[in-house]
Amino acid sequence: MDKKISAMTPALNATPTGNRLHIGFFGKRNSGKSSLINAFVGQDISIVSDVAGTTTDPVYKPMEIAPLGPCTLIDTAGFDDIGELGKIRVEKTKLAAEKTDLAVILFSEMEMEQELEWYRYFKSKNTKIILVVSKLDVQEQLEALVDKVTSETGTTPVLVSTKTGEGVSKLKEEMIRNTPADFEMQSITGDLVQKQELVLLVMPQDIQAPKGRLILPQVQTIRDLLDKKCLVMSVTTDQLEAALAVLKEPPALIITDSQVFKHVYELKPEQSKITSFSTLFAGFKGDLSYYVEGAKAIDDLTESSKVLIAECCTHAPLTEDIGRVKLPRMLRKKIGEGLTVDIVSGTDFPNDLSDYDLVIQCGGCMFNRKYILSRIDRAKKSHVPMSNYGVVIAYLSGILDHISM
Repeated sequence: MDKKISAMTPALNATPTGNRLHIGFFGKRNSGKSSLINAFVGQDISIVSDVAGTTTDPVYKPMEIAPLGPCTLIDTAGFDDIGELGKIRVEKTKLAAEKTDLAVILFSEMEMEQELEWYRYFKSKNTKIILVVSKLDVQEQLEALVDKVTSETGTTPVLVSTKTGEGVSKLKEEMIRNTPADFEMQSITGDLVQKQELVLLVMPQDIQAPKGRLILPQVQTIRDLLDKKCLVMSVTTDQLEAALAVLKEPPALIITDSQVFKHVYELKPEQSKITSFSTLFAGFKGDLSYYVEGAKAIDDLTESSKVLIAECCTHAPLTEDIGRVKLPRMLRKKIGEGLTVDIVSGTDFPNDLSDYDLVIQCGGCMFNRKYILSRIDRAKKSHVPMSNYGVVIAYLSGILDHISM
């Protein structure tokens, strides 16, 4: 096994799924996707069988791959699957494609229209692509197959045999070379704060806070600030005034939970900038300027309008859940009780958004940026405005123009 590829490293536990490079393997049934993944990582992480359609739902495997770093390998069902169940499997493969930062497409036969269709799809999404001619050791028309792939795409495929291991190291080289240039982790807090500046985090520990731990956006933001060598102080909402009173100087930046945006804004020192975790993640995972513009659509909503609230988490609803309770309440207070608010969670995001007048997306910490951007792209194509939890709460509170972004 390549010692630089491991599923048991400290980085595996330290890096959330949403921050990993997602590498998806796509091809027909029995094209060798699962075998290729196993050969690549040097261990059996995907079930391999001569029976077509062995892989049903996509398999997501977190790995540490030097020098790529923390990755998620996605083994997908064959995109030529058939029948009613096959259609469902293909839909799952399409969902995996939306999350894919780097797509590996396997070509195994001369009839390749489906492979080329997926190639064109990834090209349209500006997704990096690696083409592979698989089953090198049993290909009877190898030269003709390679020539056709090259002719159709303008790219020479990598030749791989999972039985002999030939081409596997070349595939890794191509992955390194094709890693998206913008994948390097950007700072969550951007240029809002500099080294040795004090940042005050306001983090309510109410019923929505997981017992004994912090929520993911808080943890990631703290790590981002520590990497910048900032001074970090954390308080609950009820201790905010006491914390400000003991400080010799006002904090350079206050980052708050969006639920208490207005309350914290009213208490903050004039010199301190303010933002929220959700607003930070709106820029980190999505398109902040688009979200800000989308929030303005609230002024055009009526009681006959429909709003979609999209959570990424799939937690059980809580009494004062921000997406299911607080946001709908704030919207209806402004628009009227007749406003229709639909709520989806996890990956249950509609393909057709045309029925909606506004989509409100959570921060998206559980998903990678590629997937959140695919949702934004879907909203744009449907001509439906889209915003974000933190941005909408700031807008409804009348303080959006005073938020640092």
